Amino acid sequence: MDILYPVALPALNGNEKDYVLDCLDSTWISSNGSYIHKFEQGFAEFCQTKHAMACSNGTTALHLALLAHGVEEGDEVIIPTFTFVATANAVTYCKATPVFVDSEPDTWNLCPQHIEAKITPRTKGIIAVHLYGHPADMDPIMDIARRHGLFVIEDAAEAVGAQYKNRMVGSLGHTAIFSLFGNKIITTGEGGMITTNDDSVANKIRLLKGQGMDPNRRYWYPVIGYNYRMTNIQAAIGCAQLEMAEWHIGQRIQSARHYIENLQDCTAITLPVEKIWAKNVYWMFSAVFHEFTEEQRDEVMHGLRRMGIETRPFFYPMHTLPPYKHLQAADEFPVANRICAQGINLPSYAGLTANDIEHISSCLKKVLHEVSSEERR
Repeated sequence: MDILYPVALPALNGNEKDYVLDCLDSTWISSNGSYIHKFEQGFAEFCQTKHAMACSNGTTALHLALLAHGVEEGDEVIIPTFTFVATANAVTYCKATPVFVDSEPDTWNLCPQHIEAKITPRTKGIIAVHLYGHPADMDPIMDIARRHGLFVIEDAAEAVGAQYKNRMVGSLGHTAIFSLFGNKIITTGEGGMITTNDDSVANKIRLLKGQGMDPNRRYWYPVIGYNYRMTNIQAAIGCAQLEMAEWHIGQRIQSARHYIENLQDCTAITLPVEKIWAKNVYWMFSAVFHEFTEEQRDEVMHGLRRMGIETRPFFYPMHTLPPYKHLQAADEFPVANRICAQGINLPSYAGLTANDIEHISSCLKKVLHEVSSEERR
């Protein structure tokens, strides 16, 4: 059956086309142009930070942030094991070692209680991931960092607009990064953004992302840099998206409320939480099946696919992946092991109606019943 409900779709219903055509008319289509500055300025204002620097994607944003904080060969950086692989990869790009920490059982984010046991003399910093749109518990993480002299980078790739104790993600750590990929809450197609209040960090990032060219001496390169820039066309799309950011966020929250209303009586599922101190923006509507094996979870996904509903599994924990499995023992991560085997992401995008979500939820319940019944036979 054809896909009726993809897991994600971009919403391009603002000024995207007008702004892109303006770029084409102006001929400023590469990494210079007025929209880049407008997008950076607007993003900084949105996140309530002093600086925002656009770049080519969320992974390069992480790499730049780590370099700006001085991460180098031999260093260690603490990250959650339950995250997208880019978090670990960016640490590895710096020839440093990612050190994994288990998840909280309710938010699925990095568990602050497990961080200090992983700190060694080689530890340089912590990356706190705001997973699937719910902010990590930042106060205890920042307290640990202060006491041990560590930096904190927020990996807010999935959490544009989320809040922690009425403060915007992106303004909580020393530096933060965002992904603007096509499935994110706001998008530039491909793209990333870095926010910080630290002038020194911001200057390093601006230097490194443009091949390391001295801003005051053209074609003079005092350091080895990277071509991690965003194009003016991407920034034009970003400006249009940012103008409607509250609408995009509101659509995700509204969809999540419809899902919760339809699925709250389903005892086979643990639904996403929103802690009292948090604003969850529900990048994906994510659920965990009770007492299901990974194979049963996959059966549910296949059943929904036959009904035209696309889903995604949770990310594999970093400690299970071939490049990283030698670093730490799998039994250190009971929470991540469980939720990653049992987790599923349902269609989550602006434009889903209450009737759409009621239908998807009904199909999910039907397939869950079928898989459970098959297991009992």
